[in-house]
Amino acid sequence: MKRPILTLVALATATSAMIAAQKPVSAPKGGKQISDHLIGIFFEDISSSADGGLNAELIQNGSFEYNPMERDGWGPGTNWKMIRPGHALGNLEVKQQDPIHPNNPNYMRVYVERVRPFRDYSGWIGFGMQNDGFDGISVKKDADYDFSMFVRDVNKKGMKIRVALVQPQGWGKDPKLLADDTISIDSNNWKRYSCTLRPTEDCTNAALQFLALETGVFDVDMVSLMPLDTYKGHGIRKDLAETIEKLNPKFMRFPGGCVVHGGGDGFWNTYHWKETVGPKETRRQQKNTWGYHQSMNIGYYEYFQLCEDMGMEPVPILPCGVSCQGSNGGWGLWPEQAQDVVDMKDMDRWTQDALDLIEWANGDASTKWGKVRAEAGHPEPFNLKYLGIGNEEKISPEFAERFKYMYDRITAAHPEIIIVGTDGPGSHPGNPDYEAGWKLAEELEIPINDEHYYEPREYFMKSRQYDSYPRDRKSKVYLGEYASKDKKLIDALAEALYLLHVERNGDVVVMTSYAPLLARKNATNWNPDLIYFDNERVYPTCSYYVQQMFGQSQGDYYYGDCVEVENPDKSEGDGFLQEQSVILNTKDRKLFVKVCNATDKEKTAKIDLSRFNIKKNAKMTVLKGNPEDENNFDAQPISTTTEDVKVSKKMNVKLAPWSFVMYEINL
Repeated sequence: MKRPILTLVALATATSAMIAAQKPVSAPKGGKQISDHLIGIFFEDISSSADGGLNAELIQNGSFEYNPMERDGWGPGTNWKMIRPGHALGNLEVKQQDPIHPNNPNYMRVYVERVRPFRDYSGWIGFGMQNDGFDGISVKKDADYDFSMFVRDVNKKGMKIRVALVQPQGWGKDPKLLADDTISIDSNNWKRYSCTLRPTEDCTNAALQFLALETGVFDVDMVSLMPLDTYKGHGIRKDLAETIEKLNPKFMRFPGGCVVHGGGDGFWNTYHWKETVGPKETRRQQKNTWGYHQSMNIGYYEYFQLCEDMGMEPVPILPCGVSCQGSNGGWGLWPEQAQDVVDMKDMDRWTQDALDLIEWANGDASTKWGKVRAEAGHPEPFNLKYLGIGNEEKISPEFAERFKYMYDRITAAHPEIIIVGTDGPGSHPGNPDYEAGWKLAEELEIPINDEHYYEPREYFMKSRQYDSYPRDRKSKVYLGEYASKDKKLIDALAEALYLLHVERNGDVVVMTSYAPLLARKNATNWNPDLIYFDNERVYPTCSYYVQQMFGQSQGDYYYGDCVEVENPDKSEGDGFLQEQSVILNTKDRKLFVKVCNATDKEKTAKIDLSRFNIKKNAKMTVLKGNPEDENNFDAQPISTTTEDVKVSKKMNVKLAPWSFVMYEINL
């Protein structure tokens, strides 16, 4: 069913924020109005991107909720060990009676029978537990770390607990003390206790210990160690966030990806945003579809907060009552059974979740869900503009029916919200899901349709897919997931060629995001990724620098006739191995000239900027190197260099082999 004309007008007005503002008088003739939100990011909790990654929390399994459904051998005690220095005696027991919250059922009961040795002893004493974090805890000298845990004194007698950051020294030896403090337990109800630890030296393999110094019985849950210095003070790992911020992303799509609908695990593992926005002890943790655990310490509240902190538009993706086609052996074993679907009589719940999300994000504090947001610490609305429904599901008749049901009701209630549809995996013309997805998009006049594909570098060198897209479609394109299938410099240059073609088609393609964004060393589910990291360092790939150059050169007008590469090399397909674009940002009064040379030959680019009133002082950024080089944990041979240069309205520029050059010119 097509929407009423007033709704279409409202959507067209809203979409104009992404397609660009009205043509300013200062934009010279010959330009084409394009999206000024072309480069964003896509965050999915894959390859331990959240816990042990973007989440600054240093304790692993601090709530004792790990279980064998997530990984063989896992349980509530995973990553914890009992410690009893001085031959203390006691016992540990996992309990579920009267937890802090029903969504957080497990806790650990600690029985302390003896804490002091029978004879003189000058070493450590106490009975308790140790956590080694994620492959060790990395701490810095004189930095502050906030420790907290919920404790319940079962004996109602009061007791003291020593909290310490240590460097373990091996069996039979007291650990090296880095920082410690003592907390006094004084309540037989769940109560949060905290202290600040300041290490006396740097350590990359620290551990956290808590030790009861008196006999008794107590319950413990939600153990946390958080660095005080996080991104904008909001619990996000600072160096990772700052690396992302340098991409200058205009939006963030989250929380997935396959995480949205639980991957192949079933509806029980669907991501429900409502369970991720309250106090952290009340959030329902669950299995991650990539084979580990989601603490939900980063939930919808933190995603929206990160978008606000980084100046990005939030683009949340909600499930629509259809499972991943990977369920039931659907990747090829039994394709006819690939999708599970929610009964249509139950679709009101899924639709209401979407309506409630809009109220949570945009409603004032007097509304039911706006009050939840305000109580979490954000009284002002987040001003949500975009909402995705579904993630690359097979575009089956069952999917179309459920998508339409949600789409019609959401747009009727909130015509101001721009809906992002989905085009299935492998979004190339001729693919059945692609054809069915675009048919559905045109029928409903969906504002934006999300395309996904991962291809060898040759595809990005030769294909110019968007040159042939119809210009009269109501629906625009969001290239939500894409990447070359390797991470060498030549792959990054292939992506640069393709993105230059995307800029040329920025009237059709309004958003793009490379995927996946993050991957933790030794915990990687997918390769390649844009940014790799461990506890100490961040490792941007070659592709990262391409994304950064495009992110930092976004604008609202494209000029395709200002640069000519002499004797360009034709690819095997529709493209050239030298591509270019000139982008005008009318708001910042900047002009960006980008030229890529993905060959082993030096080339000359003739640049004519006569139509622009440019200033001579400019910056030139260059990415170049050996095409087979790649950045990894052992070496980072590829990065950009930036220098101040003089420019003129007409100039010839030498393009080094295997290079990508960008000029930033003030007007």
